[in-house]
Amino acid sequence: MNVGVLFSGGKDSMLALLRAREEHKIACLITLVSLNKESFMFHTPNIDVTTLQAEALKLPLVRVVTKGEKEHELKDLKAALEQAKRKYKLQGIVTGAVRSTYQATRIQQICHELNLWCFSPLWLLDQIELLNEVLKRKMKVIISGVFAEPLDKSYLGKQIDKALIAKLAKAAATHKINPAGEGGEIETTVLDMQLFKKPIVVKKSSTVYENFAGTFTIHGAGAK
Repeated sequence: MNVGVLFSGGKDSMLALLRAREEHKIACLITLVSLNKESFMFHTPNIDVTTLQAEALKLPLVRVVTKGEKEHELKDLKAALEQAKRKYKLQGIVTGAVRSTYQATRIQQICHELNLWCFSPLWLLDQIELLNEVLKRKMKVIISGVFAEPLDKSYLGKQIDKALIAKLAKAAATHKINPAGEGGEIETTVLDMQLFKKPIVVKKSSTVYENFAGTFTIHGAGAK
């Protein structure tokens, strides 16, 4: 099946892409760039890195800007999917949804309206298992945002490895957070993976953090 991937540049959309390509043809990536950092639907930290990721994957990118206003942003999502469907003759859409029914149901409804199959290969996957799959697939993933106690500044910009997964698992046990960030506790950015032609190198960045909320923002990056 010819499919497009809803693509944030984070670990979940990248894992979904990898799983989907085992049975389907990835025709394009689809990214919504939200001007609202508090968007209910869309990942925002380092969203512009998706341009470099698409180049590294050698895949076309459909990029649509949205104001990110609740519910109204769904019209922009529908327009993006319509555009991608028409241009790349899509039959289905791949999402990185794991447990967010808010996001999943809205994407499914839009796909239904557009006569597109909606495929979420990570749905209900155990979150520690998901993080371990990141390592198994040799992905270089960094934490680009933290938004919950007890996640402190030390997490920002750190690469996900066994030690970091253990810390996240411990935080999940003591503070009832979602270790893979399904409740918005963490955001991630993928810098390298098996399909990249060249890894992405961060050349300039900054960190902002206060009261268990912060971001690691990439201001300059390029292919190695």
